Amino acid sequence: MRTKVTLVLLFLNVALFFFIFRYERAWRTEMVATEVRHRVLGAEVANLTAIAVESARPGESFRLERRGARWFVTAPFEWPANPSAVDRIRTDLQLLDDETSFSVKEVEKNDQSLAVYGLDHPALTVRFVSGGPDSTGAPPVTTTLRIGSATKVGQRLYLLSPNGERIHVVGREIVDSLSLPLDQLRSDSVLTVPVYEARSLNLLAPSEPRVRIQKQGARWMFETPVPARAEKGAVELAINSLESLRVKSFVPAAAANTGPAALRVTIEGNSQSETLFLQGEAPGAAAAGSKLYYAQLEDLAKPGGRSVSFLVEVPDALSQTLLAAADALRDPRILDFDAALVTAVALRAPGASDIVLRRLEAAGTGSGWQLVLPAEAGGNARTITADAAAVQHLLTELATLTKLDIKSDAPTDADRENWGLTQPERRITLTMGASTLELDIGRSGLRDPVVYGQVANALSVYTLSPEILRDTPVAPGDWRDRNLLTLPATAKLTAAVLTDLTTQQAVWAWGSGVGPKVPPGREAAIDGLTHAVRDLRAVRFEAGTFSAATSGQGPWRYRLEVTFALPGGGGSDSTSIHSLFLTARLGGTEQWGGAPEFGAVFRLDQPLIDALWTLTYGDRDPGAPEKAAAR
Repeated sequence: MRTKVTLVLLFLNVALFFFIFRYERAWRTEMVATEVRHRVLGAEVANLTAIAVESARPGESFRLERRGARWFVTAPFEWPANPSAVDRIRTDLQLLDDETSFSVKEVEKNDQSLAVYGLDHPALTVRFVSGGPDSTGAPPVTTTLRIGSATKVGQRLYLLSPNGERIHVVGREIVDSLSLPLDQLRSDSVLTVPVYEARSLNLLAPSEPRVRIQKQGARWMFETPVPARAEKGAVELAINSLESLRVKSFVPAAAANTGPAALRVTIEGNSQSETLFLQGEAPGAAAAGSKLYYAQLEDLAKPGGRSVSFLVEVPDALSQTLLAAADALRDPRILDFDAALVTAVALRAPGASDIVLRRLEAAGTGSGWQLVLPAEAGGNARTITADAAAVQHLLTELATLTKLDIKSDAPTDADRENWGLTQPERRITLTMGASTLELDIGRSGLRDPVVYGQVANALSVYTLSPEILRDTPVAPGDWRDRNLLTLPATAKLTAAVLTDLTTQQAVWAWGSGVGPKVPPGREAAIDGLTHAVRDLRAVRFEAGTFSAATSGQGPWRYRLEVTFALPGGGGSDSTSIHSLFLTARLGGTEQWGGAPEFGAVFRLDQPLIDALWTLTYGDRDPGAPEKAAAR
């Protein structure tokens, strides 16, 4: 039973394949043959390079030419063509079919002529050129079509074949595409180089220096009027805005502004260059924030020639940017560097020792920094841990340092001296491997509201905010690590003694077994003291090193000695003893301390100030003021 079913299915498959091969193939062949028989044009319509239309109606003749990948209207004027209109004409020519056709000889046998069909003086004559050495390697071929009058029925048209031997009856679609108004044939785009293909932007305005901005890799750089970095975002926004300009209307030659260009804009791309001439404002309404301008394009087919005049609406923001491009498109950042690659920072100021900060780890792999202190008499330079957060803040400020203005692109020696750049207030040097980047900052006087910056080996001088001087102090204490002591959370305070240095008597003691005890009710302050000393932090440092005799903020009044127990291996504890010298409290938020083991004099942070006050002067604290009695 199964064998019979298999044989039947096999027979049906063979029959189906035979039917498809024998009849389906024939149907398709016949369809293709019929389609080819009704096509008016063949291979001559491929690889079109030019299309010319001569119309019996005045003002409707035109010529299109292909240049590279683009099409241009070349008559009656020179202008880029509308790609959609050109594609429509090309497609209609390629798909031009007839409904019927008959030979010219048959017409003559019936004692008729081409005039009967309007083909002796055709309404439209189409000549198109195809091929050529650049596309096919063969000489170009010119083909001519003549389109005559309409048929009496069906709104069809008579068309004479290229060889003049047959008359075809075709639809009106071909005439509709060949009779497009000139306003639809020409593109309304002004500049067509897209920003991703743009390689340079060139600007020239009367009484202004020539500006040329060249793309170098991912950057844009000024070549003129002075070598400098351009702001990538601003340059590409300007090119995008130029590409977005559209023709408002075309201007008759008699009404055109043919004076010298107020601004010449050239965009160079990978394979093309376009130049726009803005020739001054034109009368007429424009959108808010924009103005109308007379304009022309450079005619590349005629060296030094220009296109027809037209009106273009230009946003005020764009025109202002282009006219002041030397400043508006300049990168506002003074320094160009990657903070992660900086391995050292040096700060120099007149009358002060150099500040040198060095990264501990390889560039980009960590945030540890050390401060190199000047060598003491007869000794070597010392290094201490630097405040990584402060260094990172400095690098961020330098990376984002922006100009207020361009003071000069060609300063003289006298200018540099007047602006304090021959003996700068700061010289900042960034080291990145084998390369360095140096910035000098000067000022002409203390009352000058700005300072002046100049990068080494560069011409331009910029005005800067004086904040940069406050961000680059040259006191070592401003850069050293503010975390003086960090003990583990498991460290326990076992003893604390505060001694009055004027009497050499203990003011209070805790856990030591000697001296006056902490008064009752103030034991909670011991917890605050424990946390503050276990993570001892300086608000800021005083210049110089620690001296037991006195501090720069006045004589030492107290000495605080604390003992911590640190859990060790095998169940045994180790002891950590630390001593701090203290001034009297100088204000609500000011009290200074000295640490002999760190060689530093520093301002205490508030938690430690508050704990010491409670433990030492708690009995004198009046507490919070009472609320006024209700009236």
